[in-house]
Amino acid sequence: MDGVDRFSLLLLEPGEIYFEDFAAIYILPEESANNNDGWAEKFENRLLRGRLKVCSKSLVFDPRDMRAPIIKFPFRTFERVEESKTTLTNELLYSEGEKSVVEVTCSMTVEMLEGGVLQPYKFCREEHKHKFQLIYAEVTTVLPQICQLQRASTLPPNDQNTMIQAIVRSRQSRQKFDRALLEDLSETEIFETKANKVTPLVTNPGTVLLTTSMLYFQPHNNADKYPVIKIGLSHIRQIIKRRYLLRQVGLEVFCRDQCMVKHLLLTFKESECRDKLYKFLTQQERVNMDDMRQDNMSYQWQAGAISNYDYLSYLNSQADRSENDLTQYPVFPWVLANYVSETLDLSDPGIYRDLSKPIGALNEERLKRLKERCKDMPEPRFLYGSHYSTPGFVLFYLVRQYPQYMLCLQNGRFDHPDRMFNSLAETWCNVTTNPSDFKELIPNFYNLDGSADFLTNSLRINFGVRQNGKPVADVELPPWAKDSRSVIKIMREALESEHVSNNLHFWIDLIFGFKQNGEEAEKADNLFYHLCYEGSVDLAAITDLNDRLALEVQITEFGQVPKQLFCRPHPRRSRSYGLYDSLHLNNVLGSTLNFVEDSAECNESCVGGSSLTVRNLWQRLTDLQQLQECKGHRDVVMGVAFTTDAQQVMSVAQDSLIKMFTVPKLEQMRSVRLSSMATSCCLHLPGTDVAVVGSWDNNVYTYSQEYGQVCLLLEAHCDAVSCMQWTNNVLVTGSWDCTARAWSVRGSAGVGRRHEENTRGGMMSALSAGQNIICEMDHDSPILCVALHPEGMLLATGNQDGILTIWLLPDGDLVHQLNCHEGGVNAVVWSAADDRLLTGGDDGNLTIVEAYQGTKICVHNLQENVRCVAWEGRLVIAGGESGDIIMFDMGTGLVIKRFPAHNGPITCLAVSPDNLHLVTGSEDRKVILWGLNS
Repeated sequence: MDGVDRFSLLLLEPGEIYFEDFAAIYILPEESANNNDGWAEKFENRLLRGRLKVCSKSLVFDPRDMRAPIIKFPFRTFERVEESKTTLTNELLYSEGEKSVVEVTCSMTVEMLEGGVLQPYKFCREEHKHKFQLIYAEVTTVLPQICQLQRASTLPPNDQNTMIQAIVRSRQSRQKFDRALLEDLSETEIFETKANKVTPLVTNPGTVLLTTSMLYFQPHNNADKYPVIKIGLSHIRQIIKRRYLLRQVGLEVFCRDQCMVKHLLLTFKESECRDKLYKFLTQQERVNMDDMRQDNMSYQWQAGAISNYDYLSYLNSQADRSENDLTQYPVFPWVLANYVSETLDLSDPGIYRDLSKPIGALNEERLKRLKERCKDMPEPRFLYGSHYSTPGFVLFYLVRQYPQYMLCLQNGRFDHPDRMFNSLAETWCNVTTNPSDFKELIPNFYNLDGSADFLTNSLRINFGVRQNGKPVADVELPPWAKDSRSVIKIMREALESEHVSNNLHFWIDLIFGFKQNGEEAEKADNLFYHLCYEGSVDLAAITDLNDRLALEVQITEFGQVPKQLFCRPHPRRSRSYGLYDSLHLNNVLGSTLNFVEDSAECNESCVGGSSLTVRNLWQRLTDLQQLQECKGHRDVVMGVAFTTDAQQVMSVAQDSLIKMFTVPKLEQMRSVRLSSMATSCCLHLPGTDVAVVGSWDNNVYTYSQEYGQVCLLLEAHCDAVSCMQWTNNVLVTGSWDCTARAWSVRGSAGVGRRHEENTRGGMMSALSAGQNIICEMDHDSPILCVALHPEGMLLATGNQDGILTIWLLPDGDLVHQLNCHEGGVNAVVWSAADDRLLTGGDDGNLTIVEAYQGTKICVHNLQENVRCVAWEGRLVIAGGESGDIIMFDMGTGLVIKRFPAHNGPITCLAVSPDNLHLVTGSEDRKVILWGLNS
């Protein structure tokens, strides 16, 4: 029973600091050995060997023998502390004759963990003399330190806190990182500073050292599991700046699996120190962090690439909520509203809570009373007197799993048995009817990988007996659950249900978004006490230490509103999540998710990996195969396009030719020289046999396949035509002359009607550069790509400077301008489902942009120049410098597959209108047709 380390910082008062300890013999008071109080009588020799720990507000003796409790001696209860002598003889004592001891006379002791059992602390309010013989240290050395801390406890609260803080600063200023603990003595040191390591209800001071290969944290005492925490810079996957007690002074480091810790939360005295460490860390070459940008994660959730649970976990982390900090523990919504039925139908909307309202507004009668009370309040007014997440509420749920936290938070006591978490149904009833209970849930209720111990009294703790005579045991479960694991499983299924997915964005607006504070919060009945909000008080500016500590306690107890992440309404989750089934995403509920849209072309598919007869290439990207290839051009292929009936494909190249091929055999039908210079782009006009081609000679040509005639359509620009697109009788052209022009070609010669109806004498008359032009849009560099919205109102242009510009037609008004890429914007395409754009550029990035807000919502890098793209749902087909066709999932940020396609960069690609074929063109002068064999 010896050698078990029971001491924890949780046994100290909140905010108390543990400095150091000494090997010691505790000589029990004679009275305690004779009073038959249970444990003391087991030690007839009155001697206990252990460690005497010096803390800022108490002495703590931790005996080696688990039969004895850990004993705390609060300084505030000391009558005297002095050196004395003892003549007690025993083989444990290390000297003969009189021995110097530290003698403490105090009026109260606190006994904890007797026999290693978690139970309420025992407060012994009797005056006794307690003696400690120090084994290795000298009493004359240790006693002054104890006396100094004891004197501080006798001062008025303000002076006491000031003195203790001065002692703490003095001690910590002498602490330096022990260089003997370096992983490699050849490491170059970059930055050293002081910080506190934060774990639930505990902060422990230490020294942080950053070197060129490691991040270290060395605590200033031996209370931690490790004498030093070592994190290899290559093992860091995320570094997040955190808010702590409404101040931006925290930094959390998340590590990969091979690291000795999963994460480390640090707080600093000033934000400048935190920011300096963050800067140095992110500058290190060995730090290679995961891509966890907010825009990417929001898009991944909207696209269905991550679950509701994972997205809420991410939002909590971004909003400075961490499981290491009970004052800002992750908050999750109550989703189900039915805890009394025998069974649940998760497709029934009636079993769910209204996610568009905060908990306090779910009961109209209660809300009415709260509003009446709010009207009579002085400013600053609030609607709810308690928050939806506080340390007390978190431990309300977790007390069975972590009873030591509750004992720490409530000064060694558990809550009254009838106020504990006894029943899910009772708790739901309380949060929807009680005028002072508005708590939400914690992630543990939905975490399938976590423990269900918080619902069962597996530790067999004696929490007391309720008024109905029943002891506090396991949480009473709803009738629809057979055990604690099934509760979590069903609640997770509800969280991931279609109903919740369609409404979760409303709750995100309340907790993390534009309805969390200010006027919008008031409109949404979501207004809390002012100290819950960041910026309500500047703690750093409060010079009075007592006032500051009092405010910190209030902030802790009232709860903290998460950091605001969104200033606009959060987009809802897409109903159609994506389109491929060759790469299945594993559903967290154990089945398989198959993201396939309902359409006429999705005529047959099987979930779970069975054979597929679906011919839509977007649904079977990994099955795509080369069908035919043709090297019909004598120079770089610049553009490819399908006819609208998908029966033919055309290509243009720097050899000035347009070629027409059959599908799927890729047999050449036509080869015609259009101009004296290179042709750069081509498209087919719907309902005609006419191809439109742009050229480096500044003009746009039409070619009639039926009549074999080439005609000048537009003298379009002052320099080469680089790109063009047609929608609803509007033709947009982009040029190296830094302009984009929109043309009305309705009824123009050779366009929109049968060729013979629009020609006179077998020739089409050319339009002058100023004729039929709708608008002209100027840019600062050559235009590389254009894209017209399917409805024809918005135009996107990408230029050589990496700028994406969005224009409103027909007037050509500027809507948004974004620095989208480092280098040219080579490709841009609109989503068929919403007002979003996908761009590809020289920097290798694929970027999704929300057109009306002008914001990037997703960015991924393909590690090579992206020259051309096609886009459907969340899936992208890209061609780049390597000559590979890259299938990419913008939702997961993963490459689905790479096909070696060409021996040179892919310059252009197109998907057929029936989604059965893909055609690519390259600098290797080849045109290749791709499709599915079965």
